[in-house]
Amino acid sequence: MPMKLGIQLNYSGDIAKSISLVTALEKIGLDLVLVPEAYGFDAISVLGFIAARTTRVALGPGIIPIFSRTPALIAQTAAGLDYVSNGRAVLGLGASGPQVVEGWHGVAYDHPIKRTRETIEIARQVWRRERLVHDGLLPVPYQGGTGLGKPLKLITHPIRDRIPIYLAAIGLSNVELAAEAADAWLPFLFFPEYCDAVWGASLGTGRLRRDPVLGTLEIVAGGILATGPDQEAARVIARQVAALYIGGMGAKGKNFYNDLARRYGFANEAEAIQDRYLAGRKEDAAQLVPGALVAGSNLIGDASFLKERVEAYRAAGVTTLLVDPVGSNPVASFRVLRRLTE
Repeated sequence: MPMKLGIQLNYSGDIAKSISLVTALEKIGLDLVLVPEAYGFDAISVLGFIAARTTRVALGPGIIPIFSRTPALIAQTAAGLDYVSNGRAVLGLGASGPQVVEGWHGVAYDHPIKRTRETIEIARQVWRRERLVHDGLLPVPYQGGTGLGKPLKLITHPIRDRIPIYLAAIGLSNVELAAEAADAWLPFLFFPEYCDAVWGASLGTGRLRRDPVLGTLEIVAGGILATGPDQEAARVIARQVAALYIGGMGAKGKNFYNDLARRYGFANEAEAIQDRYLAGRKEDAAQLVPGALVAGSNLIGDASFLKERVEAYRAAGVTTLLVDPVGSNPVASFRVLRRLTE
C-alpha cells in the first residue's frame, strides 16, 4: 500500500508562506496537514484558513494540549473544524509537558494519562450528540444533583459522529493508551529501528484492549525532509530541534524527550545535551546531538538514502510519513518522497 504523506507546519514561522506551501503540495499528493500549538498562535485559527484554501487534504492540530481547554470545548472545536473543512478534520491531542502546561497555561500538570483518556471519551460522546454525563476526573457541565437540570447535548449536528483522534505519545503508558483508544499514534523524535525495543510491549498491551470498531492503529511519524543541495543545512536544523527538546523541554528528571533519547541508547549524550542547553549553551548542545539520531529520526539525504528510510518507517508500521520540508526547494524534496512512497 502507498504510504500517506503529511506535513507539520512551523507554528512560529510565516503563516502565509506556509499555507502557500500547503496548497502547492496538495496538488502533488499531500494527504495531511498538522499545525502545532505551544505558545505561539493557536492552531485552530490557522487551520480554518487552511480549510478555506484547500479542497482535499486532511487537517488538524498537532497537537491541542488537553490542559488548555475543557474536553467539551475540544470536541466542539474539532466538530467546527470538520464542518468548515467539509469532513476533513482530525483531532491531534496530547498531554504536552510541564514546560507548556505549567509554564504557559499556568495549570498543574497532573494525571496526564487519565485526563487524556477521559478527554477522548468525552469528545466521542459529544460528536455522537449524547447527553453529556461523565463520571471521572474531568468536569463536565452536568454532574447530577447540582440543580442544573437535565444534561445537555451538542445543539448543532456534526458532519461526522466520529472524528479521527491522533494521540501524541512517547511515554510507555501513554503509548499504551494510544494503541488502545486512539485512531492514530503520533510519536515525536521517532527512530523506526528502535520502535519495537522501546514501545513494542506498550503497543502490544494497548492493542489487546483495542475496540475492533476503531480499526487498525495508524502510525504517523517522520521528521525533517531535505534532499538536493540543502542537506547539510537541514542537518543543522535537525540538531537544533533535537537539542531543544532533549535539552530544553523540561527540567532535570522531568523531560520526556531526554528520557526517550536515553531509551534509544544515547544516555551520555542526552545528559550532556541537557546540561549545556539548560546552561544557555544551545549551540554547544546542538553539536552534541548524535549523527545517528539525526540520520535515523529524519529524512535527509539523496534519493537512495530516502528510499532506505522510507522502508525503515514502513517496517516499523508507519502509515503516514509526517515531514517538515526545509531548504530552498521544499516542493522538489516532497516530489522525491512522494515518488518513493507510491
